[in-house]
Amino acid sequence: MTNTPRNPQHWLAQPPRPHFRPPAGGRRDGQAAAASAALDLGIARTSDWLIQRQLPAGPWCAELEGDTILESEYILLLAWLGQETSAASHKAARYLVQKQLPSGGWAMYPGGKLEVSGSVKAYFALKLTGHDPDAEYMQRAQRAIREAGGADVVNSFTRFYLALLGQISYEHCPAVPPELVLLPNWSPINIYRMSAWSRTIVVPLSIMWAHQPLRAIAPARGISELFLKAPAEWPPPRCPGLGEERGWFSWEQFFRRADQTVQWLERRRWRPLRKRALAAAGEWMTSRFAHSDGLGAIFPPIIWSIIALKCLGYADESAEVRYNFEQLQSLMIEEGDTLRLQPCLSPVWDTSIALRALAAAGETLDRPHLARAVDWLLDKEVTRPGDWSNRVAAPPGGWFFEYHNEFYPDVDDTVMVMIALRETLAARQVGQNTAPSYAEESAAEEDAQAARAGWIAGACERARRWTLAMQNRDGGWGAFDKDNDSEFLCRVPFADHNAMIDPSTPDLTGRALEALAAWGVKPADPAVQRAVKFLRQTQQPDGSWYGRWGVNYIYGTWQALVGLAAVGVPTSDPVIQTGASWLLAHQQAGGGWGESADSYEQPALCGQGPVTASQTAWALLGLLAAGLAEHPAVARGAQYLLDSQQEDGSWTETEFTGVGFPRVFYLRYHYYPIYFPLLALAEYRRKNSSAPREQKVLASRERKWASDR
Repeated sequence: MTNTPRNPQHWLAQPPRPHFRPPAGGRRDGQAAAASAALDLGIARTSDWLIQRQLPAGPWCAELEGDTILESEYILLLAWLGQETSAASHKAARYLVQKQLPSGGWAMYPGGKLEVSGSVKAYFALKLTGHDPDAEYMQRAQRAIREAGGADVVNSFTRFYLALLGQISYEHCPAVPPELVLLPNWSPINIYRMSAWSRTIVVPLSIMWAHQPLRAIAPARGISELFLKAPAEWPPPRCPGLGEERGWFSWEQFFRRADQTVQWLERRRWRPLRKRALAAAGEWMTSRFAHSDGLGAIFPPIIWSIIALKCLGYADESAEVRYNFEQLQSLMIEEGDTLRLQPCLSPVWDTSIALRALAAAGETLDRPHLARAVDWLLDKEVTRPGDWSNRVAAPPGGWFFEYHNEFYPDVDDTVMVMIALRETLAARQVGQNTAPSYAEESAAEEDAQAARAGWIAGACERARRWTLAMQNRDGGWGAFDKDNDSEFLCRVPFADHNAMIDPSTPDLTGRALEALAAWGVKPADPAVQRAVKFLRQTQQPDGSWYGRWGVNYIYGTWQALVGLAAVGVPTSDPVIQTGASWLLAHQQAGGGWGESADSYEQPALCGQGPVTASQTAWALLGLLAAGLAEHPAVARGAQYLLDSQQEDGSWTETEFTGVGFPRVFYLRYHYYPIYFPLLALAEYRRKNSSAPREQKVLASRERKWASDR
């Protein structure tokens, strides 16, 4: 339940409460001094926790948790390869059993409702690995799935798995002809008008669709008990949340008829360009294995790449097939007698935010752990053109999300790294201005630091130019491509994964503004003005902003407020006032904030859900950007974080607060409840401290140096 005042604006008028803030003149009474010490201790504990978990090469990389479709699809792949009795299959199946809902199905996130496609795949995977369909938990799953509409309503990607294992015909799957790869860039329908993640799935999937591979399994191991009607009577796949189209012309109707035409031609084997199309699709796919952790460096394209390679005749021992299995192996986590998979790895993302948090906490660049992290990030800078260059004429620059994914740098990681490097440099400059001269700090070390600073400046200048070149025509930014907003493509039958395009979003736009401001782009710059206009236009009537990449309106509102403030929009501006009021109105009684992914399907639930450390941190950062550092609600939020902090400096958080595809796939970043609260508490301390920041940093460094000795 949220603590929502009748008039949210009244929060702004409340006088500040001196919770952590010492009285004027730097003198503290006992209570304030104790509170300040508790804040310092909380920050130090989390800083130490993070430093201890840095990987030897320099990055941080926590587990990235998705839902059970990862384990299910892995088992279904192994079943197609005849390996469903392998130890890995059984371990993954045991994990599926652990994640089953009491009601019988499987959900996309903790606290979520049954999701039919994931539940059908989980049930099928369990049957294939030998789980008795008459067992109580299997019967419970069967009943829940049938009550939710049965296999009849699964999405298109699930249908392909069912066709792969002989449960339905490929005629009951949407057509994905490989001839799509041959369509020119100027065509209104071509692979580069699809989002990057859809593109990397569609190309190998088209190879699979053209060959229509099949492994027949015994009827007793099939899932006909989940069918309410014959597959020919199933409803067509449809992107969730799309409204009905009206008028004499309908894109949905057009694509349905196009699908039927392609299916009709396929049955008659009239495909004059098929050989050329398959060759082009195969070359497109395999050429993007280089410098990547698998195609697109994410789980679904890796799975479909294996199937596509086998369709093209690649042997199991071929370098290409082995490479993809190695990438899958890198995503696996074995724990006891279970196995789970990650959708991808997140080292660039985790490292950049960890750096930001540690720099805010007082760590400086001359500390070896920060220097290693910075050097590791700089080594990951993209230096060659990728898919984005089909629509953008600009030199390469920026960063990706994973260890290797040079074809697909993204704006989100790029601007987060830019901010992290700027804040780390700023922390070093503060340290240089106040630190005593130590004899062991040699001239060679100073030269190395100067060289590193130059490297940072050069990389971020290239990233700044690339980011500006990636700005969309509406003033905002998407993730991987420019002007990737052909909304009519969401009506394509295989677009029901709700991720066919990559349009501008408020959260990315706010973060891009923050980064550009950090690296010298002025408020009067036309790019900044267009972005500010975009944020003004996308603000919700209640003052919030939608969050595409984090759950949900708390995430979007935080980033929009920070971005607007960074480029000089005054905190008295109504756009910031109403955004801050929305955050204040959704603070919960205990002082924290929380929002469930339910808000993507039910916007009326925006800002409501279990309190989490990560979302509380986002709200605090948004309010601090809005100029409310001394507001009592901010003090209560900081106190909530300190009260809920574990002894080792961490926070417990099981909720999924990250987003893959809204309404389809959500994420739990295991370091979100670590570095975001650290960043928020450190920023809170900085903005409320009567002592200069330089004194804080110097004191922190002296304590560190003393402890190191």
